[in-house]
Amino acid sequence: MDLTLFAAVKKRLNWLGQRQEILAQNISNADTPDYKAKDLKPYQFRDLLRKESAQLNMVVTEPGQLGGRRKRIRDFFVEEPRHPYETAPNGNSVVLEEQMGKVAETQTTHRLTTELYKKHMEMLKTASRGR
Repeated sequence: MDLTLFAAVKKRLNWLGQRQEILAQNISNADTPDYKAKDLKPYQFRDLLRKESAQLNMVVTEPGQLGGRRKRIRDFFVEEPRHPYETAPNGNSVVLEEQMGKVAETQTTHRLTTELYKKHMEMLKTASRGR
């Protein structure tokens, strides 16, 4: 059974969850002096496939071996905008309107992604029933 769509949806939802965390941090630090607004690197499906195919983790075959540090696929790069839209005199670059727009965009994308997941599950159920 090909479950690549499930894996892609899972990664997308993971990215959206991490983005919401970053945006929530930005909003909670809206009054913190010298705080720079952050965001995740845009989700590029092609980049994720490339990273996953290039990922090599050490395999432990004996009890005395060290496993090394495992790479986590769910980590996305956090980037700070080089030229923020606006910076307060205290050095804070969080613009609440901009952050709220990004939160709304992330919620909409999350809703669309979960609908895609539901539709795919319904297709699998229909196919398994033989209709």
